[in-house]
Amino acid sequence: MMASSIPTRFHSKPSYTRQMLAASAGMEAIKADATKPRSRKPSVFSYLRKRHGYHNHYSIIFKPISSSSRTVLRKVSDDGAIGATPKESSSSDSGEISSSSSTIGDNYVALFVRMLGLDHDPLDREQAVDALWKYSLGGKKCIDAIMQFHGCLILVVNLLSSESSYSCEAAAGLLRSISSINLYGDSVAESGAIEEIASLLSRPSLTSEVKEQSICTLWNLSVDEKLRVKIADMELLMFLLKSLDDDNIKVKEASGGVLANLALSQCNHQKMVEVGVIPKLAAILNDDVKATDIIEKEARNAWLESNVIRKEARNALLELAKDDYYKILIIEEGLVLVPLVGAEAYKSFKPQLHSWPSLPDGTEIKHTAKGPSKYGASELLLGLNVDKNVKIDEAKINAMVRQSNQQFLARIGAIELIDEGESQSKSPNNHQVTLLPWMDGVARLVLILGLEDEVAISRAAGAIADSCINEHMRSSFKEAGAIKHLIQLLDHNSYAVRCAVAHALERLSVSPGVCQAIEAGGAVCALVNALKDRDICESLMQMTLDTLVRVLDSTKEMESKFYDGAVNGSKKVLDDAGSLDASTGLTGNEMEIPAPKTNSRKELLDSALIARLVEILKTASPNLQRKAASILEFVTILDPSIGLIVSSDIASALDANYQQKGLKADIEADAEGQDPEKYALELEEIGLSIHAASQLLTKLLDSNQFCETINADHFTKRLRNIIKSNIPLNHKESVAACLVKLNYLSGPVVEFENPINMEVTLYETIPRLIEQMRSSFSPEAQEAAVVELNRIVSEGVVDSTQAVASEGGIFPLVNLIENGSERAVEAGLAILYNLSMDIENHPAIIAAGAVPVLKRIVQSQRPQWTRALQLLRNLPV
Repeated sequence: MMASSIPTRFHSKPSYTRQMLAASAGMEAIKADATKPRSRKPSVFSYLRKRHGYHNHYSIIFKPISSSSRTVLRKVSDDGAIGATPKESSSSDSGEISSSSSTIGDNYVALFVRMLGLDHDPLDREQAVDALWKYSLGGKKCIDAIMQFHGCLILVVNLLSSESSYSCEAAAGLLRSISSINLYGDSVAESGAIEEIASLLSRPSLTSEVKEQSICTLWNLSVDEKLRVKIADMELLMFLLKSLDDDNIKVKEASGGVLANLALSQCNHQKMVEVGVIPKLAAILNDDVKATDIIEKEARNAWLESNVIRKEARNALLELAKDDYYKILIIEEGLVLVPLVGAEAYKSFKPQLHSWPSLPDGTEIKHTAKGPSKYGASELLLGLNVDKNVKIDEAKINAMVRQSNQQFLARIGAIELIDEGESQSKSPNNHQVTLLPWMDGVARLVLILGLEDEVAISRAAGAIADSCINEHMRSSFKEAGAIKHLIQLLDHNSYAVRCAVAHALERLSVSPGVCQAIEAGGAVCALVNALKDRDICESLMQMTLDTLVRVLDSTKEMESKFYDGAVNGSKKVLDDAGSLDASTGLTGNEMEIPAPKTNSRKELLDSALIARLVEILKTASPNLQRKAASILEFVTILDPSIGLIVSSDIASALDANYQQKGLKADIEADAEGQDPEKYALELEEIGLSIHAASQLLTKLLDSNQFCETINADHFTKRLRNIIKSNIPLNHKESVAACLVKLNYLSGPVVEFENPINMEVTLYETIPRLIEQMRSSFSPEAQEAAVVELNRIVSEGVVDSTQAVASEGGIFPLVNLIENGSERAVEAGLAILYNLSMDIENHPAIIAAGAVPVLKRIVQSQRPQWTRALQLLRNLPV
């Protein structure tokens, strides 16, 4: 994106009209001021009047080039700065006047520069800088004449600290003119102009003119990448942010322009975000003028003027959106990044002609008339047959309105005229994007999904995936009808489209409510077909498995409400769904959730799919194994599926899953030479995979057919090794439950005498209870944990005290003894007493601060003081 600067001609005050009026009037203010008695030398302008006969100093410079004899053309220089070039009139008279008078003005530039000196009267300095400012408006030639005098910039910058507002305005205006020439940008910065402008803008009260000229100077300087870091000062950024609320539209535009240029340098992004740039700029883009207000002339003019600040705000936010984290912050402010796909892509848009109206998500409005009107009114006026008591929520209404707006713009070919600039319209395939308020952005993205351009569809689906950062956005896309388009595109011929669509559905499926719409739209069939394709890449497989797992998981808790017993084709409709249909007058996908669930279950009863899932569970990465196991667990609910699962060699797949690399009891030996963070992440993924496989095995153990085909002793051995391994503790719970269930199937055992039960206690139960004592915020939960731990220790489980000490249980025990309830104190003292019987635990007990705590219990004669005294006698104190 090209950095922008501004022409000095159009934003300078006073204007040429004011200058000519001032010249004809003889500058009454200066004359009146000159008649006042002053104890200073005569003004230089008095000398000029005597020598050349001019009534005032403005005519020396500006008489030759009037506003009627020249026009200004904006042009962009080779390096991106915008300037103004004069176009001379064809009149010979004006040419002669220009030549002679310009020479007179050039002759006195040196005099005006000298008058800027600190040894001159402040009024003379003010008049001199004002004259130079007006002279600089003549173009680059005039600015070159000023800049040939070394030290001029230093004197001009010095005037920025003047107490006179007009001196500051004239000095800032002259700096603005000079900085508009790229050749002099570095010179202006080296003269200290940025620092002086920052000091000037920090004053408590400034006129709008001073603000405008000063900020416009920064706007010109910010074109240079080297100067952006210097301009991006925290105090300056705060002032620019505050200026976005200024009443003067020129000040607002200049502030937005500076921020847009500063955003071009990535090193400034953090500072800009920290001062709150994103909410301010987003508010500008979200501040729409109502269409009815634009009819008024004043409102229309305000809307046209605001386009500049809106453009600069959009440019700044688009630069910030290149960072993924800042993109999320922008979307949270109610903006959506929408790709610009070009006018050609919208030519394929064909609006659907419905004989009966429906909502964007496909929900149809219920008919109320018993038959058609004999006059044909029911066909012409569809609203006659709509129930007037129908209740449509605000989200659906917004989706309908914005969809109609975007479709209308597409039909007339004006959908991207406001959003894209000239450079973007010439090259629509360069991945340009724009920012729209969320309602328009959502409707636009859904509209693009219905086009035929594969690149446009892919970019729109990717934008939907990026926008689904919260429940509000996911629900908005559902209401706008994105789900049905995405499901239809899952079978697209283009691989890029399928990947983008799968990504969008995966992000949308995070919401349980959207999952129901995805399943109701028939996505399960398309997802199953995608999984059965053996040529599918791993990334597409992962997104497809994610979506399918979430869709199936969203219905697990509701099984009993929709089905009675085994699946036999019958279904039970919810009473509240029927009542909702009757009260709202709406029919469609949302009112028919149970039927698609039956069909989706039938799609899972596919031997090819089950074989594919078993293969993934056997050979894929831990992340994919976890998802495949979750889907297979859902399939086990269906009785006819058990035979398919058993025949697919599920036992060997589970056995392979339980032998993953990294499952070792010796943590130090396994982690040696590895990055600790990477190793911890690997263990977490392995633990999740083991957890899902153990849940699947637990469900399969309920089937006699499966139990008859497996070697129980072999799986018992595998699970015993896993429970001793170094996977995270929270994933061992399902392993322990599966191991205990597998052990009970072999026959009755005596509590704690069986090695399996002992290992579950040592490697899962005790660590879990200690973690509960350490991290739980509930006193009741901590008390229950310490009481259960005391029961295990007091029953004499082998190595239980050693397990408590090795898991770091001494410190939370001492903390509970000091701050817990009476019951917790009693249980904690009993455990600590057993631990104190081993002298190897004495240093840890003392280091945990047990001695002063025990002494306080003894001295206060609490009910547990005798146990505390016995414990103190065991310790070397």
